[in-house]
Amino acid sequence: MFISRRSFLSKSAMLATLASLPSSLRSFGSAFQAQNFTPIRRGVGIFESRGGTIGWLVRPEALAVVDSQFPESAAVCLEGLKERSDRTMDLLINSHHHGDHTAGNAVLGADADHILAHANVPILQRRSAEKNNSVEAQKFADVTFEETWEESVGDENIKLSYFGPGHTSGDAIIHFQEANVVHMGDLVFNHRPAYIDLAAGASTRNWISILERAYKEFTDDTVFIYGHGNPTHGILGTRDDLLASADYFTALRKAVSDGIRDGKTTDEIAAKGLEGFDSFKVNGSADGIAGNLKTVFEEVTQTVE
Repeated sequence: MFISRRSFLSKSAMLATLASLPSSLRSFGSAFQAQNFTPIRRGVGIFESRGGTIGWLVRPEALAVVDSQFPESAAVCLEGLKERSDRTMDLLINSHHHGDHTAGNAVLGADADHILAHANVPILQRRSAEKNNSVEAQKFADVTFEETWEESVGDENIKLSYFGPGHTSGDAIIHFQEANVVHMGDLVFNHRPAYIDLAAGASTRNWISILERAYKEFTDDTVFIYGHGNPTHGILGTRDDLLASADYFTALRKAVSDGIRDGKTTDEIAAKGLEGFDSFKVNGSADGIAGNLKTVFEEVTQTVE
């Protein structure tokens, strides 16, 4: 077992956090929790609210969470977890550093024995917070890994893998091995344009390789949790979604490469868009795809190919 217990102090901190919530948020807490907690299998499920999808593990001898959204939604999530388990949280995992996945660390992390992330995550999180003058509001990972991390938490085995830069330079793939459920974080924006964070080390070339490698490592039985989705395809799916995302990035890179070859400007390439990716349009708009094309243009023109 990975963790020591700090139940009294952690539970006191959690209760203080919940008490500080606006009464309007507390009043609809139970109904909100019921609507936003979705079990998948073998104690693994998701919590949906504002921000990246939270994954959770609730077993008789295990309580673990992936990502923390924002403080308000994190507090509602924590209250719902306490209705499902009387344990102190064994582990809070950050899939990467972005605020919609880590801003709630101060809430969920107050009830967790450890926060775990790739080694680059606290560095990137601190850098971002310094720019926004919000360092004091952050809670950073105290356990990090470089390539893989694996531990048993109760009767579940959790494995984290880093396959190199993709969405950022610190994206972890989290595999609940007994349940065979994988949280991909923002390595998958399911059938929608992605946020390509070049300032944080994003690489669309390697992102494609990550998705193809994950497709090979997992099976048709694996259930995938995505950081973000669209109303049609959602935030749960199969490994075929990984290839759809890989095809999207491949098409982005080809469109940009072809446009550069033909002497097109970034605006001309973006205006042309992509054929065959209607499912990636948000509310029928191709603006997100155009934005991705501009970002990839910036990426490839600043990189020695």
